[in-house]
Amino acid sequence: MSTFKRTTKVSFAQYIILIKDALKELSAQKLRTFLTLLGMIFGVGAVIAMLNIGEGAEREALKLIDSMGVNNIIINEQEFSDDELVEIREESLGLSMGDVAAAVSTLPFVSDFSASKIIKRYDVYSDYAKSDARVLGVSARYYTHANLKLISGRYTNGEDEQRLAQVAVLGADAAKELFPDTDPIAQFVKVNQVWLQVVGVLQAPPGNKDEFQGVKIGGDRYTIFTPLNTALKKFAHNSLASEIDSMKLRIAPTANPVVAAKAVTQLMEMRHAGVKDYDIIIPAELLAQQKQTQQIFNIVMACVAGISLLVGGIGIMNIMLANVMERTTEIGLLRAVGATQQDIRLQFLAESFTISVLGGLCGVIFGLALSEIIGFYSDWAVSWSPTAIGLSLSICMIVGVGFGVFPAIKASKLNPIDALHSD
Repeated sequence: MSTFKRTTKVSFAQYIILIKDALKELSAQKLRTFLTLLGMIFGVGAVIAMLNIGEGAEREALKLIDSMGVNNIIINEQEFSDDELVEIREESLGLSMGDVAAAVSTLPFVSDFSASKIIKRYDVYSDYAKSDARVLGVSARYYTHANLKLISGRYTNGEDEQRLAQVAVLGADAAKELFPDTDPIAQFVKVNQVWLQVVGVLQAPPGNKDEFQGVKIGGDRYTIFTPLNTALKKFAHNSLASEIDSMKLRIAPTANPVVAAKAVTQLMEMRHAGVKDYDIIIPAELLAQQKQTQQIFNIVMACVAGISLLVGGIGIMNIMLANVMERTTEIGLLRAVGATQQDIRLQFLAESFTISVLGGLCGVIFGLALSEIIGFYSDWAVSWSPTAIGLSLSICMIVGVGFGVFPAIKASKLNPIDALHSD
């Protein structure tokens, strides 16, 4: 039973006393309190898990977009059978360095470029191991456009291109496989019949996905890079294949990538005689699609989590109404010794607030654990969000107090004489 003083303003110390009294009352009905807490725990846990997974997915998407270059327009060769290529080559020669030169010279918003060619390898090995790594011929600016960073050594450069240097830069996984427990720099890798000297090793790019929104983004961890001219001149290629497999055009920051892509499309249609033997990818557009998809996901999950919190709030109202009925005599006695209606309201609001805070804190722990478990078993990216925790706790307390208002008002309006004679 609580003791109240007639005051118009409640001090902080009195709030602490109210919370302590609330804990005593709740601990007297442990099972009922626990069942009520479950609603808040599941609600808050669902909100936190949803926001953590959403935050992780957004950061993963940004990393993947960054690997493609948000200011790039990517043009990839389409794959066709040899019979289809025979017909296509009558109209179009496929992607070529001529396309790159035309884009750079005629489109003012194109500030830079890079190009690549896949080498069809049948034998890749070093003195230590064999490998199935992809082999790619790349122009000097490819590494910058793909945001690839070095661990050691250097990139291949323009001078390597001019002298057809037989050098290579290794992706992180390719380096580990070909040169386990040894430094690859200055050692040699044989690709088909060509020996390449290793001049650099790349850092592992963030994430472990080779695809985003259905678009392949490389898999640079398991790749051997060599100068583009070396790839074109010193390795055999299908005579019907395009000169290059992919080109990236770096767009000026002031240009709209979608508008720029339309101009690039018109140029490519003219150069390829209207033959659609290429695909144009706009990373900025993919990012916008990803954000829209993520927003829909967040809305749906927020609705589900909101329903859980609503159920938890109804549970709080239920236990508080039960408490009012069970403690009618106590309420009458408190009123008889001088407690005001405000005192009674504060007492019951303190109980609903306390149970919502307890449920919220347990829900935070549950939500963090749930998001990690989901991330582990589904291979989804998960990122802890302090905003998610703060938002969930705030909503939980608002719901708890909001659903405790009606029982508190009902308790405060009980007639003291009727309440004392209720037993």
